[in-house]
Amino acid sequence: MNTLHVRDLQAFLTAEAARSPVLLDVREDWERAHAPLELPGTTTLHIPMGQITGRHTELPSAQPVVCFCHHGMRSAQVVAFLLHQGHTDVYNLAGGTDAWSTQVDPGVARY
Repeated sequence: MNTLHVRDLQAFLTAEAARSPVLLDVREDWERAHAPLELPGTTTLHIPMGQITGRHTELPSAQPVVCFCHHGMRSAQVVAFLLHQGHTDVYNLAGGTDAWSTQVDPGVARY
């Protein structure tokens, strides 16, 4: 499984800018409302983990997809599922929004 550390995300997004990486937020609506993670210049899709099996076809096939959740456990499961479905350019954001908030941007709320 491809994993990105939160400190490496911005460099990854910059290096892959020509392919327009997509951030996939697999958290529940209330989590996203409480601690949104939107990065300038990127597209963020919100598909909660419980809906991914019915909606994975909404994901682009020619762009890298970086999945994230609160701590990285749900997003890791989503990455495994997407790999099984034939997506090859998918990454898990290790530590999720909690790590982002403690190591990169304390402006993102913790919960």
